[in-house]
Amino acid sequence: MTSSYQGFTAEERAAMKEHAQEVKKAARRAAQADKAAEAERDVLAKIAAMTGADRVLAERVHEIVTANAPALAPKLYYGMPAYASDGKVVCFFQPAAKFKARYATLGFSDEANLDDGAMFPTYFALKEITPDVAERIALLVKQAAS
Repeated sequence: MTSSYQGFTAEERAAMKEHAQEVKKAARRAAQADKAAEAERDVLAKIAAMTGADRVLAERVHEIVTANAPALAPKLYYGMPAYASDGKVVCFFQPAAKFKARYATLGFSDEANLDDGAMFPTYFALKEITPDVAERIALLVKQAAS
């Protein structure tokens, strides 16, 4: 019995290489999705562990940021809820209790696209999130993420 099998054709080998790349890419995507989901769980757990006004404010900030800047990924930043683009923190919520401050703050890093002339604010005191404050936060995070 003679075998005429010569192996895979060039087209078959190319298709297998393509498939292997697709499988690797899908695995990387799944790993990244798992990391993103874990990071969001960490942020939500950190918010849930807060007390009083800090928790209420952090929950609202999280809702506003994720609704208005979905490209920003939740992550922890020095133990605080933060939102990043390509792994770089754009904005973060600093609870008042963390540094025994009088008020919580919403801060923006130099990665945020908030430049407005020679001088502009990057930290905002938060005592309450009214509808006007929520609207302002939404506008800020949209601009910061743009």
